[in-house]
Amino acid sequence: MIERYTRPEMGALWTQDAKYQAWLDVELAACRALAARGEIPAEALAEIAAKAAFDSARIAEIELEVKHDVVAFLTSVAEFVGPSSRFIHVGLTSSDVVDTGFGLQLKRSGELLLKGMERVCAALEQLAWKYKDTVMMGRSHGIHAEPITFGLKVAVWYAEAQRNHQRLQRAIAAVSAGMLSGAVGTFANIDPDIEEAVCRELGLSPELASTQVISRDRHAEFFNTLAIIAGSIEKIAVEIRHLQRTEVLEAEEPFTAGQKGSSAMPHKRNPILSENLTGLARLLRGYASMALEDIALWHERDISHSSVERVIGPDACIVMDFMFHRASGLLEKLVVYPQHMMDNLNKMHGLIFSQRVLLALTAKGMLRESAYRVVQRNAMQVWENNADFKALLAADPDVSQYLQENDLAELFDLAYHTRNIDRIFARVFPKGQPQ
Repeated sequence: MIERYTRPEMGALWTQDAKYQAWLDVELAACRALAARGEIPAEALAEIAAKAAFDSARIAEIELEVKHDVVAFLTSVAEFVGPSSRFIHVGLTSSDVVDTGFGLQLKRSGELLLKGMERVCAALEQLAWKYKDTVMMGRSHGIHAEPITFGLKVAVWYAEAQRNHQRLQRAIAAVSAGMLSGAVGTFANIDPDIEEAVCRELGLSPELASTQVISRDRHAEFFNTLAIIAGSIEKIAVEIRHLQRTEVLEAEEPFTAGQKGSSAMPHKRNPILSENLTGLARLLRGYASMALEDIALWHERDISHSSVERVIGPDACIVMDFMFHRASGLLEKLVVYPQHMMDNLNKMHGLIFSQRVLLALTAKGMLRESAYRVVQRNAMQVWENNADFKALLAADPDVSQYLQENDLAELFDLAYHTRNIDRIFARVFPKGQPQ
């Protein structure tokens, strides 16, 4: 991933050196497990532990000749260790090291991603409570529907984020798998106990049954989970973009001192952070699709998945990490305009109370179809003539025979629409408001 979208903490987990270090961690854990069984002399293990290292530049040089990255890696390690290197990689095949090392990198990345996810959740929780009772227009199809509160809108995002937090935990567990079963997965040249010991040391789960690779359904679950989470962040970003439109202007991204919105128009304040999040979500959906393609491999193994994972492994984790922190910063500093929300709510002269009038008429005895026709007839005059909805209803004899002015006044009460907000918040935030 390009530097622009790479936070140093996550980028450090996906350097070439980090990959080789994960491989070395696997090899050293295997040596320790073999030594514990007496299959590697204690003095050889001590020498391996003291000297084992690698040189990435040297690995690249060797690979030019051998055309095999794991062989090149092992050759570099052997140059550091010396004669005791003959005990490294005993009974293993390349995928044992590559797949287990990949699982280790994904696990470490996942732990960092969880911190980012938790920051998003915290930002949403604070925002929801801050604007719990801030009334605004609810919209369907982009058109005024009925009143909600901005806090409720954010509470919906928070509930989704909590589900994504759980999804991410499950996906990390699924992909934190290791395998040391040798060629085609039969353990012909290495005991299953070695695999269990190595995975235990590295904090991974042994693959229950493997071919020559770990089954890629695990990885597909992980990358598709990232795509789902990115979709949820995009959902928030798209909403902020809509709310920031000049015609709406109910919420706005922070605009810092010295910031420029346009090279040509000095007045511009554009939702660039949200638009960036939308674009990055598209990348993660693409990576998810690639991971699904990787599930089906030939027989016990091919390497068609390898080139894909060299790209999507680091890129997906780096992009997801960046999205978490960009979204968190945006939410933590989001500018909200309650007065604009109220102004927009009042733009349609009371049309938003049409359902209450419809229900009241039917409760008084009017047939629903007749009530709908009467209410819609008056509503259309508001659309077409910019009239006042309540005044039209009060003057309509088809309405006045059922509803008096005091009845209409009660029906046009905003509090009716927000009376259950506290109950919704109690469900979404069972622990109550954070201190």
